[in-house]
Amino acid sequence: MICDILDLQLELRQVRRPYALATVVEILGSSSAKPAAKALIDLNGKVMAGWVGGGCAQSLVSGAALACFETGEPRMIDVDLNDEVFGAGMPCGGSMRVYVEPVLPKPLLWLMGHGRIVESLCEFAYRLGFEVIVNDPQATVERFPYAGRIISDDCRYQQLQPQVGDFVVVASHHKGDYDSLTRAVQSEALYIALVSSRKRADLVLARLAQEGFDKTSLARVRAPAGLNLGAKLPEEIALSIVSEMVLLRRGGNGEPLNRI
Repeated sequence: MICDILDLQLELRQVRRPYALATVVEILGSSSAKPAAKALIDLNGKVMAGWVGGGCAQSLVSGAALACFETGEPRMIDVDLNDEVFGAGMPCGGSMRVYVEPVLPKPLLWLMGHGRIVESLCEFAYRLGFEVIVNDPQATVERFPYAGRIISDDCRYQQLQPQVGDFVVVASHHKGDYDSLTRAVQSEALYIALVSSRKRADLVLARLAQEGFDKTSLARVRAPAGLNLGAKLPEEIALSIVSEMVLLRRGGNGEPLNRI
């Protein structure tokens, strides 16, 4: 069973599918499940593999998994196997503790373009826990050692396929702005940003409006990208953009922590 669970975990990781891992860590008295018993639970609370107890014990663990998906944090739950009403509903004469841990894929960042800003963005995002895909004809492993994937044969950005919750930053130096932003706006990406001057951003958005995109769709594009840090250097501009990404991901407000 352990091998089956490990194999399934690898499969879920490859397809970037979230799941929760439940592990029995302690048994007091009698229990049908044993210490170290494990189960994988999907986003709907369904057990995909493994077993940590039947009946309402499974229901309690599945409920804890759903709560973990909401918060992104693990939790320890106590399952009372004695109380038919308030516990697991199956008096086995004992209790058990189960550790439930959400396993969530890293947030995915699509970087369109090359240059020092994009190189810095790639490194910053990697160190902050993002998985990074760089899509640009001039992208190389030497320039982007922190990228999980490099696409250099996609002139029209057809391989840009952001999914729900992904981040997209377009810094293609005018040449690919329209193609890449069109695909990004049509997706369910969480964050879409254009690295440009304000004048250039207005021109790009105006053209997209002429092509039929409504104001609600265009309002999703953060242009110019980033927070107002007064950035001048490429690395500073990259910092302002990745800071905005973290702010959105973590639900911050951008205000100083030191309030006098």
